[in-house]
Amino acid sequence: MSNRHGLIAGATGTGKTVTLQLLAENFSAMGVPVFLADVKGDLAGISQPGGQSPKAQERAKMLKLTDYTPAGCPVTFWDVFGQKGHPVRATISEMGPLMLARLLQLNDIQGGVLNIIFRIADENGLLLLDMKDLRAMCQYVAENASAFTGRYGNISGASVGAIQRALLELETQGADKFFGEPALNFDDFMQTDVHGCGIVNVLAADRLMQSPKIYGTVLLWMLSELFERLPETGDPPKPSLVFFFDEAHLLFNDISPALLEKIEQVVRLVRSKGVGVYFVTQNPRDVPDNVLGQLGNRVQHALRAFTPRDQKAVQAAAETFRSNPKLDTAAVLMQLGVGEALVSLLDEQGQPGVVERAWIMPPRSQIGAITDAQRQQLMAASIVAGQYDKVIDRESAYERLTNAHAIPNTASQPSTATAGEPKKPGFFESLFGGGSSGLPGAPHRGRQPDSLMNSMAKSAVRTIGSTVGRELVRGVLGSIMGGGRRR
Repeated sequence: MSNRHGLIAGATGTGKTVTLQLLAENFSAMGVPVFLADVKGDLAGISQPGGQSPKAQERAKMLKLTDYTPAGCPVTFWDVFGQKGHPVRATISEMGPLMLARLLQLNDIQGGVLNIIFRIADENGLLLLDMKDLRAMCQYVAENASAFTGRYGNISGASVGAIQRALLELETQGADKFFGEPALNFDDFMQTDVHGCGIVNVLAADRLMQSPKIYGTVLLWMLSELFERLPETGDPPKPSLVFFFDEAHLLFNDISPALLEKIEQVVRLVRSKGVGVYFVTQNPRDVPDNVLGQLGNRVQHALRAFTPRDQKAVQAAAETFRSNPKLDTAAVLMQLGVGEALVSLLDEQGQPGVVERAWIMPPRSQIGAITDAQRQQLMAASIVAGQYDKVIDRESAYERLTNAHAIPNTASQPSTATAGEPKKPGFFESLFGGGSSGLPGAPHRGRQPDSLMNSMAKSAVRTIGSTVGRELVRGVLGSIMGGGRRR
């Protein structure tokens, strides 16, 4: 029942992170790969044997854990910035306009223009891989907006300008390192070691948390890609992957209705792909009701009630549990100590168990950060060492449009051609076949050469069964749903 999703909630300092670490190491021991974000830098200790701290020893003795032995987990470190882990990248096309609009904090009109830009790129075989591709595409669409208005609707120069400014701001935050190739292969998330233990994938997110929108969108993109990529598995004996979404409130802050609907759909359906999703946050009210209702496994740490609003939140949290006649759930929620929690898990029939007050076991792995030397040693021995380190910059929209811009644009200038001399086509005419020249440097003897537009159309037909062709088709679907399957 671990793929029926769950919630770990509680006020700051009540033990949510330790509970997350304990669950992660036990999933790993059962052969289930795990993904988690290390937002404070202290979850990296899961890679090292623990149990040395006096508090851990005291808790183990109190709970009479006779078989309590220190043990670390196999770990792969990841980092969007490529400093504390292997680089995590996605292409602009994979991210899609829906999630990218949230990342850029665009309004509905600006988001619509971004969707048009994606559609024009897809239909003309212009790959959007990194930020320079999208900037080039924005510039091209802005310069030729009048030619696209009749087919796609109004394209405001102000909206394109807003997108370009947002891209610049995003780049200053370092997000340009996230977009590009080689893109993350999600097969690398779902690995076990030689002993059959699931790999714990730790995303270094302490720096990423300085840009909460980027953090929330990156994790949502990962979850969406898993949903699109994995096959249906029904009810497997154990999950294919468990995904912990720490600081979950950042995902739902200022979220658009369209994106919230997508999140609800992914959470509802990813269960059948064998993925369990666990949201970690301070208060259950941070999670929308339609998502909260799908989280059957609950670990609720203490809540504090200093105001009337807080007291209502405590009462609301208590009412989400299956009641226990022996417990005043609302009262106990405010009495719990550090490392205590109210727990309700699904039974074999998928029904919520009666809420119980419980102590949290001490993790067998180290609680706290690790040294830089330990991190570098683990990264060097990782199964993906060297796979993502070198950036690949293949031909895409930027290169195609930059080459096309080499054609003189004389459409708006007085003609200086003499009688009998053919007029040079403008940039737009050359790109979309309005003139007779075709590609720069193309021979003019024999059969009339194809225009760039016709060449791209024929190329798309020839490559529709190839890897590039499948990427283009995925890009079109990504324009609709904001993410998709990368083959």
